[in-house]
Amino acid sequence: MAAVSVRDVSIAFGSMPVLDRLSIEVAAGEFLVLLGPSGCGKSTLLNAMAGLIDVEDGEIHFGERNVTWEEPKDRGVAMVFQSYALYPRMSVRENLSFGLRMARTQKAEIEARVARAAAMLQIEHLLDRRPSELSGGQRQRVAIGRALVRDADIFLFDEPLSNLDAQLRNELRVEIKRLHQRLADTTMIYVTHDQIEALTLADRVAVMKDRRIQQLAPPAEIYNRPANLFVAGFVGSPRMNFVEGRIEAPDGALVFRAGDRRLALDAYEFARRPAPGSAATLGVRPEHIGVLEAGEDVHAWSGLHVDIVEPMGADSLVWCRDGETTLAVRMAGEKPIAPGAAVRLVLDPARASLFDPASGERL
Repeated sequence: MAAVSVRDVSIAFGSMPVLDRLSIEVAAGEFLVLLGPSGCGKSTLLNAMAGLIDVEDGEIHFGERNVTWEEPKDRGVAMVFQSYALYPRMSVRENLSFGLRMARTQKAEIEARVARAAAMLQIEHLLDRRPSELSGGQRQRVAIGRALVRDADIFLFDEPLSNLDAQLRNELRVEIKRLHQRLADTTMIYVTHDQIEALTLADRVAVMKDRRIQQLAPPAEIYNRPANLFVAGFVGSPRMNFVEGRIEAPDGALVFRAGDRRLALDAYEFARRPAPGSAATLGVRPEHIGVLEAGEDVHAWSGLHVDIVEPMGADSLVWCRDGETTLAVRMAGEKPIAPGAAVRLVLDPARASLFDPASGERL
């Protein structure tokens, strides 16, 4: 079991900075996901941990060991790449054992490790096949198995599921989650741009943008209390609704106001209390907006009409519009609603988010 410590690491490709004094601590046995859009530096950070990219400044430690300038083969990490990179003329068994054979590991030990990895990934029946005889999901299992046989303390995954179709991604995501539960002493760091992978796999998620970590927290906190506008808009499908307005205090109690619509903020937990009169951006997720039945005497946002209904099976995504204001609402799939219908919406302030529109930071 080994912790990973990245300390003020900076990396540049020529004159283009990629990471700027980035620091992160990964606990031993933790599953950390690096999440962010293309070009944010997440794969560069992972490759620096593996020793495939040199850092310009800062240090990387595995446990008590400074590995900043160690060769990749000496770092004791196992890495799974986006590409399967299997040897086409070798069987699955030979692909799994290749690294161990090159390291002159004893034959009995090789057979034991291959058998253990194959059983863990449920590919025992594939050991004598070649990669051309495997599906994409099976090939990726072999690629993961090739890392597993190394018996490393740290596993690095660089978008291993991005080349698979949706069903295979779902299946292998479950397998990777199960794998971490079986290897509870193994530290895993996983790079993805897929928020579903991040939220379902991680103990903690590091959301990255512009060479920096925007928020590092457990998945539930990332989803329910995003640190800024970028995290709020990037995590969630569909994205969080945003409404521009102002903070008012007509009776001493803070209220968010957008035109004629108001939302009392008594139940809102402020990170920092804004001054009355200041601009604010309200964020609320589609599943945290309720549609009121006719006649319900509850303060609601009225004057909106259904624009588009997207049936999604168990639920429906209903897009409600009033002029330039558009709100996505997630409703039960069996509840009938048609385009053009007038709706009254109720928002839960305890589950909403407020942001400073200038800085983007959470209020």
